Amino acid sequence: MTKPVSISLDAMGGDFGPKVVVPAALEYLDEDPEVILILVGRQEVLGEQLGGAKLGNRLQIRNATQEVGMDELPSKALRGKKDSSMRVAIDLVKQGKADACVSAGNTGALMATARFVLKMLPNVDRPAITTAIPSIEGFTYMLDLGANIDCSSSHLFQFAVMGAELVSAVEGIAAPRVGLLNIGQEEIKGNEQVRGAHEMLLASSLNYAGYVEGDDIYTGGVDVVVADGFVGNVALKSSEGVAKMVSHYLRQEFKRNWLTRAAALVSMPVISRFRDSIDPRHYNGASLLGLRGIVIKSHGGADVLAFKNAIRIAEKEVHSDVPNRIARQVEAQLDKRASA
Repeated sequence: MTKPVSISLDAMGGDFGPKVVVPAALEYLDEDPEVILILVGRQEVLGEQLGGAKLGNRLQIRNATQEVGMDELPSKALRGKKDSSMRVAIDLVKQGKADACVSAGNTGALMATARFVLKMLPNVDRPAITTAIPSIEGFTYMLDLGANIDCSSSHLFQFAVMGAELVSAVEGIAAPRVGLLNIGQEEIKGNEQVRGAHEMLLASSLNYAGYVEGDDIYTGGVDVVVADGFVGNVALKSSEGVAKMVSHYLRQEFKRNWLTRAAALVSMPVISRFRDSIDPRHYNGASLLGLRGIVIKSHGGADVLAFKNAIRIAEKEVHSDVPNRIARQVEAQLDKRASA
Protein backbone atom coordinates (compact mmCIF):
# COMPACT_ATOMS: atom_id res chain seq x y z
CA MET A 1 0.00 0.00 0.00
CA THR A 2 1.41 3.39 -1.00
CA LYS A 3 1.93 6.13 1.55
CA PRO A 4 -0.84 8.81 1.47
CA VAL A 5 0.17 12.19 0.13
CA SER A 6 0.46 14.83 2.85
CA ILE A 7 -0.12 18.50 1.92
CA SER A 8 0.30 21.52 4.19
CA LEU A 9 -2.13 24.40 3.62
CA ASP A 10 -1.36 28.00 4.53
CA ALA A 11 -4.80 28.49 6.07
CA MET A 12 -4.33 32.18 6.90
CA GLY A 13 -3.09 33.31 3.47
CA GLY A 14 -5.06 34.96 0.69
CA ASP A 15 -7.93 37.42 0.67
CA PHE A 16 -10.28 35.13 2.60
CA GLY A 17 -7.95 32.92 4.68
CA PRO A 18 -9.62 30.12 6.66
CA LYS A 19 -13.08 31.01 5.35
CA VAL A 20 -12.02 29.46 2.03
CA VAL A 21 -9.14 27.14 2.98
CA VAL A 22 -11.00 25.18 5.67
CA PRO A 23 -14.14 24.32 3.65
CA ALA A 24 -11.94 23.59 0.63
CA ALA A 25 -9.91 21.15 2.73
CA LEU A 26 -13.03 19.43 4.08
CA GLU A 27 -14.54 19.04 0.62
CA TYR A 28 -11.27 17.77 -0.82
CA LEU A 29 -10.97 15.12 1.89
CA ASP A 30 -14.48 13.91 1.04
CA GLU A 31 -13.54 13.63 -2.62
CA ASP A 32 -10.10 12.06 -2.18
CA PRO A 33 -9.59 9.35 0.47
CA GLU A 34 -5.86 9.05 -0.25
CA VAL A 35 -4.61 12.40 1.03
CA ILE A 36 -3.71 13.99 4.38
CA LEU A 37 -4.19 17.75 4.80
CA ILE A 38 -2.47 19.88 7.44
CA LEU A 39 -4.12 23.22 8.19
CA VAL A 40 -1.50 25.73 9.30
CA GLY A 41 -2.60 28.85 11.17
CA ARG A 42 -3.96 30.19 14.43
CA GLN A 43 -5.41 27.17 16.19
CA GLU A 44 -8.34 28.99 17.78
CA VAL A 45 -9.39 30.57 14.47
CA LEU A 46 -9.17 27.28 12.62
CA GLY A 47 -11.09 25.52 15.38
CA GLU A 48 -13.94 28.02 15.08
CA GLN A 49 -14.02 27.62 11.31
CA LEU A 50 -14.06 23.83 11.55
CA GLY A 51 -17.07 23.91 13.86
CA GLY A 52 -18.11 20.35 14.55
CA ALA A 53 -15.86 18.78 11.93
CA LYS A 54 -13.77 15.98 13.39
CA LEU A 55 -10.01 16.02 13.26
CA GLY A 56 -8.18 12.76 12.69
CA ASN A 57 -5.25 11.29 10.86
CA ARG A 58 -6.38 12.82 7.57
CA LEU A 59 -7.04 16.36 8.83
CA GLN A 60 -4.55 17.97 11.18
CA ILE A 61 -3.88 21.43 12.60
CA ARG A 62 -0.44 22.93 13.04
CA ASN A 63 -0.48 26.14 15.08
CA ALA A 64 1.23 29.26 13.72
CA THR A 65 1.04 32.57 15.56
CA GLN A 66 1.68 34.99 12.69
CA GLU A 67 0.34 35.83 9.24
CA VAL A 68 1.94 37.42 6.19
CA GLY A 69 -0.02 40.37 4.82
CA MET A 70 -0.92 40.42 1.13
CA ASP A 71 0.97 43.71 0.67
CA GLU A 72 3.84 42.92 3.02
CA LEU A 73 7.41 43.24 1.75
CA PRO A 74 8.95 39.80 1.09
CA SER A 75 12.10 40.76 3.01
CA LYS A 76 10.06 41.75 6.06
CA ALA A 77 8.05 38.52 5.93
CA LEU A 78 11.21 36.45 5.58
CA ARG A 79 13.06 38.07 8.49
CA GLY A 80 10.25 38.93 10.86
CA LYS A 81 7.57 36.27 10.35
CA LYS A 82 9.32 33.00 11.17
CA ASP A 83 6.17 31.62 12.80
CA SER A 84 3.79 32.72 10.05
CA SER A 85 1.35 30.21 8.61
CA MET A 86 3.20 30.51 5.29
CA ARG A 87 6.63 29.83 6.78
CA VAL A 88 5.46 26.93 8.96
CA ALA A 89 3.64 25.32 6.01
CA ILE A 90 6.84 25.46 3.94
CA ASP A 91 8.94 24.28 6.89
CA LEU A 92 6.79 21.14 7.04
CA VAL A 93 7.87 20.33 3.47
CA LYS A 94 11.51 20.93 4.38
CA GLN A 95 11.18 18.64 7.41
CA GLY A 96 9.57 15.87 5.36
CA LYS A 97 6.30 16.12 7.31
CA ALA A 98 4.44 17.30 4.22
CA ASP A 99 4.99 16.35 0.58
CA ALA A 100 3.83 19.72 -0.75
CA CYS A 101 2.55 23.12 0.33
CA VAL A 102 -0.33 25.24 -1.00
CA SER A 103 -0.72 28.94 -0.22
CA ALA A 104 -2.93 31.75 -1.50
CA GLY A 105 -0.74 34.29 0.27
CA ASN A 106 1.57 37.08 -0.86
CA THR A 107 3.34 35.83 -4.02
CA GLY A 108 6.61 37.65 -3.39
CA ALA A 109 6.80 36.49 0.22
CA LEU A 110 5.92 32.92 -0.78
CA MET A 111 8.62 32.84 -3.43
CA ALA A 112 11.26 34.36 -1.14
CA THR A 113 10.39 32.09 1.79
CA ALA A 114 10.19 28.93 -0.31
CA ARG A 115 13.53 29.68 -1.94
CA PHE A 116 15.18 30.40 1.43
CA VAL A 117 13.77 27.34 3.19
CA LEU A 118 13.76 24.70 0.45
CA LYS A 119 16.70 25.96 -1.65
CA MET A 120 17.11 25.58 -5.39
CA LEU A 121 17.60 22.36 -7.34
CA PRO A 122 21.15 21.72 -8.61
CA ASN A 123 21.99 23.71 -11.78
CA VAL A 124 18.83 25.84 -11.49
CA ASP A 125 19.51 29.52 -10.87
CA ARG A 126 16.02 30.86 -10.29
CA PRO A 127 12.55 29.53 -9.54
CA ALA A 128 9.80 30.16 -12.08
CA ILE A 129 6.03 30.39 -11.75
CA THR A 130 4.00 28.34 -14.21
CA THR A 131 0.37 27.43 -14.68
CA ALA A 132 -1.91 25.83 -17.26
CA ILE A 133 -3.81 28.22 -19.52
CA PRO A 134 -6.84 27.00 -21.52
CA SER A 135 -6.24 26.78 -25.26
CA ILE A 136 -8.08 25.48 -28.32
CA GLU A 137 -6.37 22.09 -27.99
CA GLY A 138 -6.63 21.83 -24.20
CA PHE A 139 -3.93 23.53 -22.14
CA THR A 140 -0.77 25.53 -22.65
CA TYR A 141 1.68 25.74 -19.76
CA MET A 142 3.38 29.11 -19.52
CA LEU A 143 6.37 30.31 -17.51
CA ASP A 144 7.63 32.53 -16.02
CA LEU A 145 4.55 34.39 -14.81
CA GLY A 146 6.15 37.01 -12.61
CA ALA A 147 8.93 35.64 -10.45
CA ASN A 148 11.78 36.96 -12.61
CA ILE A 149 11.48 40.33 -14.33
CA ASP A 150 14.94 40.34 -15.93
CA CYS A 151 16.20 37.04 -17.33
CA SER A 152 19.33 35.94 -19.13
CA SER A 153 19.32 33.49 -22.04
CA SER A 154 20.43 30.77 -19.64
CA HIS A 155 17.49 31.45 -17.34
CA LEU A 156 15.03 31.19 -20.23
CA PHE A 157 16.66 27.93 -21.28
CA GLN A 158 16.29 26.54 -17.75
CA PHE A 159 12.63 27.60 -17.70
CA ALA A 160 12.07 25.71 -20.95
CA VAL A 161 13.63 22.54 -19.54
CA MET A 162 11.61 22.79 -16.32
CA GLY A 163 8.34 23.53 -18.12
CA ALA A 164 8.79 20.68 -20.56
CA GLU A 165 9.56 18.20 -17.79
CA LEU A 166 6.56 19.37 -15.73
CA VAL A 167 4.22 18.82 -18.68
CA SER A 168 5.79 15.45 -19.41
CA ALA A 169 5.32 14.43 -15.76
CA VAL A 170 1.79 15.63 -15.06
CA GLU A 171 0.21 15.40 -18.53
CA GLY A 172 1.99 12.27 -19.73
CA ILE A 173 3.24 13.90 -22.95
CA ALA A 174 6.50 12.22 -23.90
CA ALA A 175 8.00 15.14 -25.81
CA PRO A 176 6.10 18.38 -25.10
CA ARG A 177 6.35 21.04 -27.78
CA VAL A 178 8.18 24.09 -26.46
CA GLY A 179 7.86 27.61 -27.86
CA LEU A 180 9.80 30.76 -27.00
CA LEU A 181 7.56 33.84 -26.82
CA ASN A 182 8.69 36.59 -29.17
CA ILE A 183 7.35 39.55 -31.15
CA GLY A 184 7.57 37.56 -34.38
CA GLN A 185 8.69 34.22 -35.75
CA GLU A 186 11.51 35.55 -37.90
CA GLU A 187 15.08 34.75 -36.80
CA ILE A 188 16.01 38.43 -36.54
CA LYS A 189 13.18 39.26 -34.11
CA GLY A 190 13.58 39.57 -30.35
CA ASN A 191 16.08 40.95 -27.88
CA GLU A 192 19.52 39.52 -27.16
CA GLN A 193 18.31 37.31 -24.32
CA VAL A 194 15.54 35.72 -26.38
CA ARG A 195 17.81 35.12 -29.38
CA GLY A 196 20.45 33.57 -27.11
CA ALA A 197 17.90 31.22 -25.55
CA HIS A 198 16.69 30.34 -29.04
CA GLU A 199 20.19 29.13 -29.99
CA MET A 200 20.47 27.08 -26.80
CA LEU A 201 17.10 25.45 -27.37
CA LEU A 202 17.93 24.61 -30.98
CA ALA A 203 20.98 22.73 -29.72
CA SER A 204 19.04 20.90 -26.99
CA SER A 205 17.17 17.61 -27.15
CA LEU A 206 13.88 19.30 -26.27
CA ASN A 207 11.04 19.25 -28.78
CA TYR A 208 11.62 22.91 -29.59
CA ALA A 209 9.14 24.50 -32.01
CA GLY A 210 10.92 27.86 -32.26
CA TYR A 211 9.52 31.33 -31.72
CA VAL A 212 5.82 31.75 -30.98
CA GLU A 213 3.68 34.88 -30.72
CA GLY A 214 1.05 35.87 -28.19
CA ASP A 215 -1.86 34.28 -30.05
CA ASP A 216 -0.06 30.92 -30.10
CA ILE A 217 -0.56 30.67 -26.33
CA TYR A 218 -4.26 30.06 -26.96
CA THR A 219 -4.33 28.32 -30.34
CA GLY A 220 -2.60 25.20 -29.03
CA GLY A 221 0.40 25.07 -31.32
CA VAL A 222 2.75 24.26 -28.43
CA ASP A 223 2.47 22.69 -24.97
CA VAL A 224 4.92 25.05 -23.21
CA VAL A 225 5.45 28.78 -23.75
CA VAL A 226 8.58 30.37 -22.26
CA ALA A 227 9.02 34.06 -21.43
CA ASP A 228 10.57 36.24 -18.78
CA GLY A 229 8.39 37.10 -15.78
CA PHE A 230 7.48 40.59 -16.98
CA VAL A 231 6.19 39.49 -20.37
CA GLY A 232 4.59 36.32 -19.01
CA ASN A 233 2.68 38.13 -16.28
CA VAL A 234 1.38 40.79 -18.68
CA ALA A 235 0.24 38.09 -21.13
CA LEU A 236 -1.57 36.17 -18.38
CA LYS A 237 -3.34 39.21 -16.93
CA SER A 238 -4.28 40.39 -20.43
CA SER A 239 -5.94 37.05 -21.17
CA GLU A 240 -7.87 37.20 -17.90
CA GLY A 241 -9.06 40.70 -18.84
CA VAL A 242 -10.18 39.59 -22.29
CA ALA A 243 -12.16 36.69 -20.79
CA LYS A 244 -13.95 39.09 -18.43
CA MET A 245 -14.65 41.51 -21.28
CA VAL A 246 -16.15 38.77 -23.49
CA SER A 247 -18.36 37.58 -20.62
CA HIS A 248 -19.44 41.16 -19.92
CA TYR A 249 -20.47 41.86 -23.51
CA LEU A 250 -22.29 38.54 -23.81
CA ARG A 251 -24.37 39.38 -20.74
CA GLN A 252 -25.09 42.85 -22.09
CA GLU A 253 -26.20 41.61 -25.48
CA PHE A 254 -28.43 38.87 -24.09
CA LYS A 255 -30.20 41.42 -21.84
CA ARG A 256 -30.81 43.93 -24.67
CA ASN A 257 -34.47 42.98 -25.37
CA TRP A 258 -36.95 40.13 -25.11
CA LEU A 259 -35.65 38.49 -28.32
CA THR A 260 -32.06 38.39 -27.06
CA ARG A 261 -33.30 37.10 -23.68
CA ALA A 262 -35.09 34.28 -25.48
CA ALA A 263 -31.95 33.59 -27.48
CA ALA A 264 -30.01 33.45 -24.22
CA LEU A 265 -32.35 30.79 -22.85
CA VAL A 266 -31.92 28.65 -25.96
CA SER A 267 -28.14 29.19 -25.92
CA MET A 268 -27.71 28.58 -22.19
CA PRO A 269 -26.09 25.10 -22.49
CA VAL A 270 -23.52 26.47 -24.96
CA ILE A 271 -22.90 29.55 -22.83
CA SER A 272 -22.44 27.42 -19.72
CA ARG A 273 -19.89 25.19 -21.45
CA PHE A 274 -18.05 28.26 -22.76
CA ARG A 275 -18.02 29.85 -19.31
CA ASP A 276 -16.67 26.66 -17.75
CA SER A 277 -13.95 26.35 -20.39
CA ILE A 278 -12.50 29.76 -19.57
CA ASP A 279 -13.35 29.81 -15.84
CA PRO A 280 -10.01 30.60 -14.11
CA ARG A 281 -11.11 28.67 -11.02
CA HIS A 282 -10.62 25.43 -12.92
CA TYR A 283 -7.00 26.38 -13.66
CA ASN A 284 -6.11 27.90 -10.29
CA GLY A 285 -2.78 26.78 -8.88
CA ALA A 286 0.62 27.91 -10.13
CA SER A 287 3.72 25.79 -9.59
CA LEU A 288 6.91 27.30 -8.19
CA LEU A 289 9.37 25.29 -10.27
CA GLY A 290 13.07 24.85 -9.54
CA LEU A 291 12.78 24.34 -5.78
CA ARG A 292 13.79 21.25 -3.80
CA GLY A 293 10.15 20.73 -2.91
CA ILE A 294 6.65 21.31 -4.23
CA VAL A 295 4.98 24.66 -3.56
CA ILE A 296 1.73 25.69 -5.26
CA LYS A 297 0.54 29.29 -5.36
CA SER A 298 -3.22 29.73 -5.35
CA HIS A 299 -4.80 32.97 -6.52
CA GLY A 300 -5.26 35.31 -3.56
CA GLY A 301 -8.96 35.74 -4.30
CA ALA A 302 -9.62 32.02 -4.83
CA ASP A 303 -12.95 30.59 -3.72
CA VAL A 304 -13.47 27.04 -2.43
CA LEU A 305 -13.59 25.46 -5.90
CA ALA A 306 -10.44 27.27 -7.01
CA PHE A 307 -8.48 26.40 -3.87
CA LYS A 308 -9.44 22.74 -4.20
CA ASN A 309 -7.95 22.78 -7.67
CA ALA A 310 -4.67 24.11 -6.26
CA ILE A 311 -4.61 21.21 -3.78
CA ARG A 312 -5.29 18.80 -6.65
CA ILE A 313 -2.31 20.17 -8.59
CA ALA A 314 -0.07 19.75 -5.54
CA GLU A 315 -1.12 16.13 -5.13
CA LYS A 316 -0.59 15.43 -8.83
CA GLU A 317 2.94 16.86 -8.71
CA VAL A 318 3.78 14.73 -5.68
CA HIS A 319 2.66 11.56 -7.46
CA SER A 320 4.65 12.63 -10.54
CA ASP A 321 7.83 13.31 -8.50
CA VAL A 322 8.21 16.65 -10.30
CA PRO A 323 11.27 18.15 -8.50
CA ASN A 324 13.43 15.05 -8.96
CA ARG A 325 12.40 14.70 -12.59
CA ILE A 326 13.28 18.33 -13.25
CA ALA A 327 16.66 17.93 -11.55
CA ARG A 328 17.51 14.93 -13.73
CA GLN A 329 16.38 16.64 -16.93
CA VAL A 330 18.29 19.86 -16.23
CA GLU A 331 21.45 17.84 -15.59
CA ALA A 332 20.94 15.83 -18.78
CA GLN A 333 20.50 18.98 -20.89
CA LEU A 334 23.61 20.59 -19.36
CA ASP A 335 25.62 17.44 -20.06
CA LYS A 336 24.45 17.57 -23.68
CA ARG A 337 25.53 21.21 -24.00
CA ALA A 338 28.92 20.45 -22.43
CA SER A 339 29.57 17.59 -24.82
CA ALA A 340 28.44 19.50 -27.91
